[in-house]
Amino acid sequence: MIQFRNLALRSNLFLSPLAGYTNLPFRLVVREIGGLDLATTDLVNARSLLEKNPKALKLIESNAQDQPLAVQLFGSVPEEMRAASQYLESIGVASIDINMGCPVRKVCRVGGGSAMMTELDRTAALVRGMVAAVRIPVTAKMRLGWDDDNLTAPDLARALEDAGVAAVFVHGRTREQGFTGTVNLNGIRRVVEAVSRIPVIGNGDVTTPEAARHMLIETGCAGVSIGRGAFYDPWIFRRTNEYLATGTMPAEPTLTDRLRIMSRHLDRMTEVFGEAHGCILFRKIAPWYARRFGPSAGFNQRVVRLTSRAEYDDIVTDYLQWRAQFCDAAGRLLPRFEPPPMVASFLRDREPPSGLRESIPVPKGPVDVW
Repeated sequence: MIQFRNLALRSNLFLSPLAGYTNLPFRLVVREIGGLDLATTDLVNARSLLEKNPKALKLIESNAQDQPLAVQLFGSVPEEMRAASQYLESIGVASIDINMGCPVRKVCRVGGGSAMMTELDRTAALVRGMVAAVRIPVTAKMRLGWDDDNLTAPDLARALEDAGVAAVFVHGRTREQGFTGTVNLNGIRRVVEAVSRIPVIGNGDVTTPEAARHMLIETGCAGVSIGRGAFYDPWIFRRTNEYLATGTMPAEPTLTDRLRIMSRHLDRMTEVFGEAHGCILFRKIAPWYARRFGPSAGFNQRVVRLTSRAEYDDIVTDYLQWRAQFCDAAGRLLPRFEPPPMVASFLRDREPPSGLRESIPVPKGPVDVW
């Protein structure tokens, strides 16, 4: 259990926001699988929220099964951030996360995202006003700094602790790095050591249960937040919880499990966005599931043009028939066609193997750089 001020959480594993991906349908799917407690929405502009912009309201859409929920805000105008926080508290949001880590230019140029790490006094004052305006926890998501010459995260975390934040999420890269290079675990540890009263949650390159455990041990962080790893493997929260509790690695989901959850994800997409739009949005999601299917060229070629739920059923049926040529008589993939396993030892080395980076690319989102 982990505590964010007055919010008691059953798990120290968190779903990181990925704009365009970690929406309500995906959050519901991951919650159904299990292992996740607090999830966070895509980042939303405070001003757009106050103006009741339909796109902003869609970003924070939730329901009774999607609890507890944090909303990630970005903005640099104190009055707007306070008012948006009060609105979110009034509609039942469990926690508010301030985005200080987004490297995207359109966020930084208005003083939000990673730009907030360059002006500590101003940022601390903004946060202090938000904390005073609501009773629910306010947390902050940051990177290690703007670049390698400005690793401000420890100082910022200390200032935010004094300003009243309930927790700090730290992505172990700088703004300049974006999502290139490797996560600096020592940098996360320095943030952990900089504060004394609040939990620090580590983030970055957690793609396996072993990687989560390694981050917890090497940094001393209180929890782990997972983004791309959850999209590659929606079971990662349940499997990591079991691994941390028992020391034994749970079995990988079967193909039947993966197809069932993928279909459930599409159903959730059509429920939330309507069939036509939901199918269009699902075109970029289905290939992520297919990364664990083994040979999937025939499936991907068709699913990226998906237009209806009925067409999806035909695609899956045809794919399974096509895939059978790569299987033995019992329906198991022949060894030479199995997907390459995630290498558990990669985090024990200084550099992850190149195959890992190829397996977990940065998703293409609605913004220019993640």
